[in-house]
Amino acid sequence: MNAPLPAEVLKQHLIDPEICIRCNTCEETCPIKAITHDSNNYVVDPDICNGCMACVPPCPTGAIDNWRLMVRAEAYGVQEQLGWEELPGEKALPETAAALPADDVPAATDLAAPAPFSAPGATVPPWSAAHPYVNLYTHKTPMTATVVGNYRVTGADTESDIHHIVLDFGELPFPVLEGQSIGILPPGVDAQGRPHHARQYSLASPRDGERAGYNNLSLTVKRVTEDHAGAAAHGVCSNYLCDLAKNDKVQVIGPFGHTFLMPNHPRANLIMICTGTGSAPMRAMTERYRRRIDTGENGRLLLFFGARTERELPYFGPLMKLPRDFIDINLALSRETGQPKRYVQDLIRERAASVRELLADRNTCIYVCGLKGMEVGVLDALRDVTVQGGQDWSILHDALRREGRLHFETY
Repeated sequence: MNAPLPAEVLKQHLIDPEICIRCNTCEETCPIKAITHDSNNYVVDPDICNGCMACVPPCPTGAIDNWRLMVRAEAYGVQEQLGWEELPGEKALPETAAALPADDVPAATDLAAPAPFSAPGATVPPWSAAHPYVNLYTHKTPMTATVVGNYRVTGADTESDIHHIVLDFGELPFPVLEGQSIGILPPGVDAQGRPHHARQYSLASPRDGERAGYNNLSLTVKRVTEDHAGAAAHGVCSNYLCDLAKNDKVQVIGPFGHTFLMPNHPRANLIMICTGTGSAPMRAMTERYRRRIDTGENGRLLLFFGARTERELPYFGPLMKLPRDFIDINLALSRETGQPKRYVQDLIRERAASVRELLADRNTCIYVCGLKGMEVGVLDALRDVTVQGGQDWSILHDALRREGRLHFETY
């Protein structure tokens, strides 16, 4: 049984700046606003953190899972942490604290009563998912990849400039799974003169490569020219990637992600819900299924894909060529001329019978990827579909999360 720590000792929660990819997941997840950041680091305020652990499972790299036994009065403050380039070593404790047996170091739940927290999706992978490798390459030891392809996958006459970029790793290992992501280190420095931090991108290709049997992978990248409010903004990494030419070299770290993974067992069904570049992991999973289409191992694929128009929908041409008995495609177009405005949640409700049928099968996993704002709409639609079928959504939702069958990757 864990013994309480002496009053003067704190088990301080820290974020490793060498592994952190600044994806903001921890800050968004923290229920008590204990995590903050500046242009350099994400840090945990020791005066607020209660060790509830809500931020730990969603972190794609594990950078969040670091702890130090500290004299409370000497805890690392927010400003000190913001200036770090690496985690400090362990500090020696006073004899009264150091005498605490190692087995008595408390779990986070012993630190304080955790704040209530309920993630919208699972924090564990599907039970049959393959084992992922993470953090093989870091900011200090990045991998160099070669650009072997860069293609625009949206209409040239549209504002949405989305590119399909293929990176080759040559003879060096870079094992990935569908649903994982990598970090790209753009060249140059930021306004403070520090090297740019990595930007995270989901893989758009399956585990055996963009081209089967090759040591390469692909990304789906949208050129950022404005922020969410519509003001002019220059995305440092997105513009760098979209402007790359064949044979250019790119610094890559990762891979990342240990929960947003597709199931590995035969006959698994996938409900995929995405918008824009959120299509990347869905393309990876769909391509994995397509390559084994003749094996009889595939379950059903149900896709809900949202964009403003067909010409702004990445991969529209190849997607529409897939056999309809292989994948059930539902397009939600919000600004298509002559058509009513529709979003993915509208189509989920329209296809309620098919969604309920798949939800009734425990071999079904749901994946949602796109803008953060779509989470509520998708959850509401799934709840409505479930309630219409006479089921209790709260019970089903809990089961989907617990069993690793409902996953969100939003930004």
